[in-house]
Parts: sequence; structure tokens; C-alpha cells
Amino acid sequence: MASDTVVIGSGTAGARLARQLVTGGVPVTVLGEEPHAPYNRLLLAEVLAGRYGPEVITLPAVPVRRGVRASAIDRDRRLVHCEDGTSVAYDRLVLATGSNPVLPPLRGIGQGLPDGVHPFRTLDDCVALSAAVRPGIRAVVVGGGLLGVSAARALAERGAKVVLAQQGEHLMERQLDISASQLLRVHLEAMGVEIHTECRVRGLRGTNVELADGYVLDAELVVLACGVRPRVGLAHAAGLDVRTGIVVDDELRTSDPYIHAVGDCAEHEGRVYGLAGPALEQADVLAAVLAGEPARYTGTRALTRLTLSGQGPLDLAAFGDPTPRPGDDVVQLADATRGAYRKVVVRGDRLVGGVLLGDLAAVGALARAWEGDEALPETVPLLHLLTNDGGL
Repeated sequence: MASDTVVIGSGTAGARLARQLVTGGVPVTVLGEEPHAPYNRLLLAEVLAGRYGPEVITLPAVPVRRGVRASAIDRDRRLVHCEDGTSVAYDRLVLATGSNPVLPPLRGIGQGLPDGVHPFRTLDDCVALSAAVRPGIRAVVVGGGLLGVSAARALAERGAKVVLAQQGEHLMERQLDISASQLLRVHLEAMGVEIHTECRVRGLRGTNVELADGYVLDAELVVLACGVRPRVGLAHAAGLDVRTGIVVDDELRTSDPYIHAVGDCAEHEGRVYGLAGPALEQADVLAAVLAGEPARYTGTRALTRLTLSGQGPLDLAAFGDPTPRPGDDVVQLADATRGAYRKVVVRGDRLVGGVLLGDLAAVGALARAWEGDEALPETVPLLHLLTNDGGL
């Protein structure tokens, strides 16, 4: 007899969906490739920094067959075949396969990563890095996005001598403008992190990192934090519609009406989010759909938040597009002494983006206005958007 729902993947989206279904009395089988219980991936940097043990980031219990890797989908018979030789029948199948770390095409990376070179995506990656790091070790982090910044900060907290190599012009280019990125850089440098931007890595010589200009960064430990790519191999092999991610409609349904996709692997309206917020929202919508409720996913307006410790913690939040277009209104306040920075971009009567560092008192009101796509009150001066209540 077929299980009502089979979920492939026990990450953020898969675990959330399973909890919702179990709570609603829907039978569910979760196939989890990792040997661990589901955990909060957002807290991996805290584990690497030594602030939390791995057990602390475990998510509430869901029924997972751990260490089981799905190898193929038989759509005609509605079966999932697994590498351990078992097969699982489904009425509805959900692909929550997540994403893989991007491993750049570097010299020195062959069939596998050299000893001392690590991705930073899973709990196993985190445990391996934690075992390798020690005070004074020379570490290079390749990639200056959210993941790379988090890894560099965590390694620095553990006493490593960290160099961060970023190909782009500034740190966290997807979320921050140049001014905010500069404050972030100052904070990381105060923690002892050496930062190189506009710096392309060409290859590895063991754990030494060779740059495009021939300069070599001596390292005993290398972390590759170059982004992620949706895991779509199962879907592609099964003949589903795949572009960058697995294409889904407003009910998170793929091109097969009995198969859905959520989280990092899903592409909705041409967009793959790769963030926890959208993954959770998609899981909630799909739980309602599978329960027969009239729910639809219309996209997510995601807020990025990060806390960096060091010489006084630094909180940052970013949403939307902080780069103004001609005709936009920009409100910006900076306090170099306190390391605080606030900026919002207004287009017409709508808030379209913002960045806050150091003082996030206004972020709640601003995020609500942006997420709800609400018209700003005409009676509120734009400068008041940066007050503690967002002026709203």
C-alpha cells in the first residue's frame, strides 16, 4: 500500500513539511540522505565557532529514514528507488533535495577535494572543519558572500589566522551596498580577518591558494564558500521540467501532477531562492495543499539577517534591492563612530530595499512594510523611516 506522501530530503523545507503533515494526521515517509537527525542549517556557523554543540541545532523530531539516498524515481509505478536496494511507493512525492555547494573549476581539484580543503554546507562539513581548526592555523576562505563571511567569522573566533578571498568588488554583494559592505569589512578586519576583494582564485597547490595574478596564499586549511546550486539530478533523470531548478507552479507542483518540489531545488516563476525563509513558506503552503486546503504560493520577499561577534557584536539586515534606480528616493544615515548604518530605497510610494547595520531597531516595521508591499503613508516624512519604529 502506498504511503500518502514521500518526501526526499530532510533539510529545512523537508523537515518543516513533514512536521506540518504529521501534525495534520497525514502519513509521511521522509528519506534523509544524511545520517543525522534534521538540523537548523542556519546555525552551522555557530557550531563551527564553538558556540553550540551539534545537538543544540537539532530540529523537532520528524519521522526520517536516515542515511537513505534516493537513486531514481519510477513515475509510472510511483516508486522511489533507493541506493540501499529498497523502494518506497508514493501517492504524492515531494522533492526537497536542496542544493549542493558550488565547487569552482580550480586547478588542483580533481575527482575529490585535497586533504585540508572543505566545503561548508552540511553538519558533516562543519564537524570536519571543527576537528581541523586550532588556534594559529592559517585558513583561507574562498568566497565573500553570506556563507563565506559566516565561515570566516567562525574560524576567526576559534583563533585561526583567516584570509578571505572574494572575487567581487565587495563583501555580500547580493545583499549589501558598498557603504554597508565597507562597515562589514572593518568589523571582520578588527577580528583579525585579512580580506582581499576583486581577487580571483586560479587553483590550489595542496592547501595553498594560487591567485590569478600568480600570488600564493599559504594555508593549512581552505574553505570553499562559493555559493550553492540546486540539486536537480533526480528530477532531470525522471523527465521533469528542470531549468535552473525544478519548475513548480503556485501549488508547488512539478510537470508531473503527483510530484511537488520545495526549498532550494524548486524554481517558481523563474526564481530559485536558496534561502531558509522561502523554503519554510513553501513547505507551509504545500502542507496546506496536500491537506486539501485552497493554498497558493505567490513568491517570498526574503529578509537576510546575520549577527557577527568580535569586538562588540555587529547585527545586519538586508532586504529587497538596495541599489536605487533613477527617480528613486534614498534615505541614508551613517554613524561611523558607533559603526551604524541605515539605508532605504523608496520607489513611488513603495519601499523596495534597505540595509541596516549595527542598530536594527527599525527593521521590524520596515520589513513588514516591504514584505506586505504596502503603500507608505503620505504623511510620514521619508527620514522617519529610519527611526526605531520605522515611522510606520
